[in-house]
Amino acid sequence: MEALKAGTSAHPFTLCSTPDQKVSLSDFKGENLILAFYPADWSPVCSDQMAIYNEILPEFRKHNAHLLGISVDGIWCHTAFSRDRKFHFPLLSDFEPKGAIARAYGVYREKDGISERALFVIDGTGAIRWSYVSPLGVNPGADGILEALESIQSKPVPEASRKEGKAA
Repeated sequence: MEALKAGTSAHPFTLCSTPDQKVSLSDFKGENLILAFYPADWSPVCSDQMAIYNEILPEFRKHNAHLLGISVDGIWCHTAFSRDRKFHFPLLSDFEPKGAIARAYGVYREKDGISERALFVIDGTGAIRWSYVSPLGVNPGADGILEALESIQSKPVPEASRKEGKAA
């Protein structure tokens, strides 16, 4: 399985962000979106990665971008993790069917039952502009995300590239 590449369309999704609220890809039409798939709440690398993103949310917002964290953990685990770490962005539960959205994005680790540590930057038209899969034990930081967001402002994806799945 290979992660979706730049130039392809983002796979639609609807996932729980709280026990009684859902978030969909379509909620962000016309805006940039960052999907941060991560293996597990509470793990040291994931905690550090999400904390960095929480700190630089204003930078993401300067690029008209929203951040969504996604893992296979249940919504109650996400609620506790987010509250404890004071996150200001939603954590989405890809719990049941387990890893369905991670699979759709090509980043589910079947043998481990978790998602890869993977990042996707999606533009307002729903095209993936950048994707990156980091080794599980390595925090990928935010430089690649910020560079991708800057490139969206300077270079739109041609319509033909989105339809054909070619890289921009």
